[in-house]
Amino acid sequence: MPPADSRPVDNLDDDDYPAYTMGRAAEMLGTTPAFLRALGEHLLITPLRSEGGHRRYSRYQLRIAARARELVDQGTPIESACRIVILEDQLEEARRINEQLRAQGRESQSNNSA
Repeated sequence: MPPADSRPVDNLDDDDYPAYTMGRAAEMLGTTPAFLRALGEHLLITPLRSEGGHRRYSRYQLRIAARARELVDQGTPIESACRIVILEDQLEEARRINEQLRAQGRESQSNNSA
């Protein structure tokens, strides 16, 4: 019996694990499979494919799709909504990297002054 602290990685805890079929993803978002296909055509999300060729979506992709749906529901054209979501995601990533670099700089300064 393996030790209690060495459990295998649980795919259901992984935001990037492609756990949802197109039908289930559309149902969860309250949209249609065609909407999800359109997001793929506009390069917002690229679902992984099962061995049988079926699209599979992760929780992260569903959050991105939900944000695009909010914008479309507010009257934003889908092409524009996809671009907005891409830019929002890029901005968040840049902020995260910037904060990491600032933290490293503060750590470096405190080590040099000691």
